[in-house]
Amino acid sequence: MQQPWRIAVVGGGIAGLAAALRLRDRAPAGTRITVYEQSDELGGKLRTREFAGLPVERGAEAFLMRDPAGGDSAAVALARRVGLGDLLRHPAVGQAALARDGQFVPLPAGTLIGVPGDLAAVARVARAEPERDADQGRPLLQPDEDVAVGELVRRRLGDEVVEQLVDPMLGGVYAGRADTLSLATTIPGLATAARTEHTLVAAVRAALAARPPAAGVPVFATVDGGLSRLVAAVRAALSAADGAAEVRLRTSAVVRELAASAAGWRLTVGPTRGAERVDVDAVVLAVPARPAARLLAAVDAAAAVRVGALEYASIALVTLAVPQPQLPEISGFLVPATERTMTKAVTLFSTKWAQLRRSDGLAVVRASVGRHGDERLLQRSDDELIDAVRAELTRLTGVRQPAAVQSHVQRWGGALPQYPPGHLSRVAAARRSLRAAGRRLALAGAAYDGIGIPVCVRSGENAADEILTKLEGVRR
Repeated sequence: MQQPWRIAVVGGGIAGLAAALRLRDRAPAGTRITVYEQSDELGGKLRTREFAGLPVERGAEAFLMRDPAGGDSAAVALARRVGLGDLLRHPAVGQAALARDGQFVPLPAGTLIGVPGDLAAVARVARAEPERDADQGRPLLQPDEDVAVGELVRRRLGDEVVEQLVDPMLGGVYAGRADTLSLATTIPGLATAARTEHTLVAAVRAALAARPPAAGVPVFATVDGGLSRLVAAVRAALSAADGAAEVRLRTSAVVRELAASAAGWRLTVGPTRGAERVDVDAVVLAVPARPAARLLAAVDAAAAVRVGALEYASIALVTLAVPQPQLPEISGFLVPATERTMTKAVTLFSTKWAQLRRSDGLAVVRASVGRHGDERLLQRSDDELIDAVRAELTRLTGVRQPAAVQSHVQRWGGALPQYPPGHLSRVAAARRSLRAAGRRLALAGAAYDGIGIPVCVRSGENAADEILTKLEGVRR
């Protein structure tokens, strides 16, 4: 008689939770799935807390509605799977802006994270150099080539497009720099088009045409009540008694070692004294790059080196409750590095989301502070960060803003992966190395496949599918 499968999911962020739910939904009866999360709560950077009487995000704020193929994104599908489809909410105000030279300039349409497909549309923001983007009789990129976003855009359209448009938009998403971030990882649709198109403008237009906006479908969504509600709903689905598989969720459970065993894998869990040894058939590794590399070092040294090379940016999110501030009627704004501020992006929560508006005019504003390489700025105290953000809001808006009646600083150390050119190739090589040895181990999460809730959910689900395929092969 065959023994039930035992599967460990290391990491209880949204990628790990999505992997666990996929395993629960598809694994045969009797399968035992255990999620190990080193912190005391699940969800990773999906964290909602009450602030000024409202459910306000301390981490990720929203997710894309559509996937690259035009259907529901993996995050939307997950929300519907756990019964939250009717609670999806969309921005009431979608227009964002760039803060520059004391003005708010609307972000132009027709770009891919700032890379323009219509130079006239970005003329108010940046002076492009169209003569650089001449057709040289060959595609911009070779079939497997990857470059830094800034390198390609500077070469084809000039420095100002990078510094005034592309860099602020990438900085708002990745807390990184256009000159160091991988095109293939951060703007994959553009990388694909650049392997056939001969000019950058044509490549942007081709990438946009390949993914036209769906009429009547908003770009972004969140969950009414906050994204912690999504985490709670996934947790409830994992714990429901109606499944064929058994799921156990363990928080404050650090997996310190991973070693091959006769069954498949042996995990060492917990402190040095009194450590627990757990044997499992397969592992989904859904933790950031460096802890993943430490666990892989004794398993596959080459894969560990490739995984562990990834750097991360640390950020602080400064949230303020401001009584009747004088702010533009926009969802938020990005701040180019040329403005020389600590603040790189500001979200006007009470304007952007109707469910976060208060009748008394108290507004919730969140500033993102810190870029890759500028971690020294985050060594300031919470009070110093709050004062700096308030001063910069006054400077950027041109209006002295009222003192906050409530404030909070959320620090995320090593939060955002900084994908260098060639990142996807290195991840693919690490995965090939692990598969070549027949190991029943799959990698999942932002360290490998990109950031954003839909990408992480899909990464977790793909890892779960890979594990199930390998285990079914053993059973046959």
